[in-house]
Amino acid sequence: MTSTRYALPVAFVLMLALIPTVIHGYLSMKINDGLSAEKINTLLTGFTSIATNRQPGWGEVTFGCEDWIERTYTDKQGKSLRLFVGRSYDHKRLYHHPELALSYGKDLKGTGQIRLPGQPEIPVNMLRNAMRPNFSAAFVLLYDGKFIDNPITHQVQDALKQLVSARKPMTLFYLADDTTSNDSAFNKTADASLLESAIRDFMGQAPAAPGK
Repeated sequence: MTSTRYALPVAFVLMLALIPTVIHGYLSMKINDGLSAEKINTLLTGFTSIATNRQPGWGEVTFGCEDWIERTYTDKQGKSLRLFVGRSYDHKRLYHHPELALSYGKDLKGTGQIRLPGQPEIPVNMLRNAMRPNFSAAFVLLYDGKFIDNPITHQVQDALKQLVSARKPMTLFYLADDTTSNDSAFNKTADASLLESAIRDFMGQAPAAPGK
């Protein structure tokens, strides 16, 4: 005969486990903040842009992004930079070595983090190729209006909240440069200017109306 002594505690635990299952499994609850990568200006800080030749479904297949852009921005001197901005509810797919997809074959390695001044400061993750000094990239992660210094720490700290609330998208800003020497101070390059301009332009978009 099965004892009913622990029936209520077990039922309570099962109900707690059911909450994230319903939120994320059955209802797939997501928050739309009204921001969009596609709305980022095609003209930024003296650069004009054209879309790259990625296929329409590439961003979703690669990063789980329904909203993304990849453009080549070129200034009046002919300098070209490639900018990818993508938003995904699957955060790990964005922050876990984005260079493997966005700079395939360039053999880029992380070289630390620098900060662009401003309010707030922007933490920029730097990637370089030690053997080919002109190959570099930089990326920034944004979540819920805040810049992410360490995405793994962030996700661990935010895990419980994410279990019982609707999901919010993370945004990846990735800038690739095949022409600027690694000896150049990033903060003083056109790369930094374009990256910051794209981020500020994105964050300056009007938020979604309440309830949407």
